[in-house]
Formats: sequence, C-alpha cells, structure tokens
Amino acid sequence: MRLGLIGLGRIGAFHARTLSELDTVDSLVVTDAMAARTERVASELNAEPAESAEKLLAAGVDGVLIAAATDTHPELLAAAVDAGLPVFCEKPIAADIADAVDLARRLAGRDHRVQIGYPRRFDAGYAAARAAVAAGELGWLHTVRATTLDPAPPPADYLRVSGGIFRDCSVHDFDAIRWVTGREVVEVYAAGGNRGDELFASVNDVDTAAVTLTLDDGTLALVSNSRYNPRGYDVRLELHGSRDSIAVGLDDGLPLRSVEPGVSFPHGRPHHFFMDRLAAAFRAELAAFTELVAGERESPCTVADALAASWIAEAATRSRAEHRPVRMEEVVNT
Repeated sequence: MRLGLIGLGRIGAFHARTLSELDTVDSLVVTDAMAARTERVASELNAEPAESAEKLLAAGVDGVLIAAATDTHPELLAAAVDAGLPVFCEKPIAADIADAVDLARRLAGRDHRVQIGYPRRFDAGYAAARAAVAAGELGWLHTVRATTLDPAPPPADYLRVSGGIFRDCSVHDFDAIRWVTGREVVEVYAAGGNRGDELFASVNDVDTAAVTLTLDDGTLALVSNSRYNPRGYDVRLELHGSRDSIAVGLDDGLPLRSVEPGVSFPHGRPHHFFMDRLAAAFRAELAAFTELVAGERESPCTVADALAASWIAEAATRSRAEHRPVRMEEVVNT
C-alpha cells in the first residue's frame, strides 16, 4: 500500500513514523509547507518527498493522511475526495463551524471513505467501556465523568489559533462520550477559569474548564479539562450505572498521587503526554485507516461524527460566554 501524508509538524511527524512501521504500508510519500521538514522526515524514514500537496495527490498514492494546519483541512480534504482517494484527516475538519458545515455538505454522498482523527475510539480501555455499555453490563447510566488534563499549556502561537479549550481539548471528551454511551447530547452548561498565563484571557480562552452535558436519556456527563497538570497527561473516563461502575485510564501511569495511608497505586511512571498515553491507540487508528483504504472496513469516525462533537464544543463556548445552559438545537445549523 502506498500512502501520502500532508503535514509534518508534531503530530504529522509522529504519524509518519507510525506509518513507516506498519507492515501494510509499502511506501510513504510526505510533504509539508516547510521544505526542510519534508526533506528531514523523508530522509529519516526513507520516504519519498513531494514538493506540494498537489504533487502528492498526483503521486499514485492509494490513500492520503492530512495532519497539516487546521485552516488547510477543508481544502485538502475536498481535494483528496475529489481525487477519489480515501482520506484520514486530523480533527477538526475546519477551524470554523460554518466552514465545517459547508464542507460536510460538499462531501455529502462522497465521504464514506473519510476517517477523522479521534484516537480514543481506538484505545483498548475506551473500547472495552463501549462494549460494556452496549452489553448492558452497567444497567442504566446515571453519571459519566470524562477528564483531559494537559501537563502544560501548548505553545502561544498554537493557542491563538486553537479556537479555545472546548474546540481543541474538550472536544475529545465530547466525542468519547457520544461514542462510548451511544447517546446524543441535548443540553450543555460550561464554565471556565484563568489562574495561569494571561495569554488565555487575552485570546478569550480559559486554562481550566468544566462542562455538564445532559444526554438524550437523562444521563449526566461531567467533563473536566485543564492546561495545568504538571504531574502528567491525565485522560480518563468513568461510567456509573444502576448495576456497576467502570473506569478507563486507571493504570500504573495515572498521573495522580494518593495520600491514603498504605496505598501505593499508581506506582508507575506517570504518562507524560498524549503521544505516550495514547501511543497504542494512534497505531490502531492508523492501522484502521489502512483497512479503510483496502476496502476492508467502513469509516470508524465519520465526518458526521466529527461535526457532532464540534457542535457540542460550539454549545459549550456559547454557554461559557453567556453563563447559561444551552440546548443543542440553539446552535446546530444556525
């Protein structure tokens, strides 16, 4: 299989290395807006460099992965679909929700071979939780708790274009909650605070957020996010039901210190960043894309899925700004 990869920044270079290690990938074509990056990654991984995205799409690839800057996603995604290629695109599909809606309409009926990057769908713990819910092991759910805590803020240049914590960080929890529970969100209430770098407030963002989601069956989901968790990268999910309660992420790498006498858990090295916490999930995610390219499976995360998570982020953004609960029908398609 011959794959193309557009964008070789932090996550793109990470994906390039993962792809180079997959047995199903025979050759890799790479490109980046910065020619030096293209040459470096191509040299390190024995990949074929391409001068531009256009030349990569015409290089006889069987599928293409997009890990370029967010504002280029709509154009690149549409170009790949227009070229008749299966495509993997990092979230979000567009920086602006209106552009995301326009893109979804443009691709309607032609997006069955598009996969959007939400790696928690490929984490073993999240998959086991989804299976437990589907099998009815927990009874009816009453509470879900989702957590994403970053060890430190991202670079300032990234923050300025990230769209805010709900669109950039919380959206992973929103997607995981939908996917694991199989339910839709009907109402959102969000709050946020700033006790760290003044940059967050200057770009109308927050460094810590809390969101309450009401699902369509009455389940309450509580989402907690922060850019300041120096002990490590904390990604967890709890599901509490009428019969049982389960948790994802309670392993020896959990970046949390117990102060209970005699308790040593967790005693492993704390997860440092998403690339080590979700390393296996990223590999499984890209392996799934090769199966999509080969025609062996349907898309495991569709454009519609990505749009649904983005709408929740829009509702959370409005809720924080207006200090009130927001019903999903207030924001969807408006």
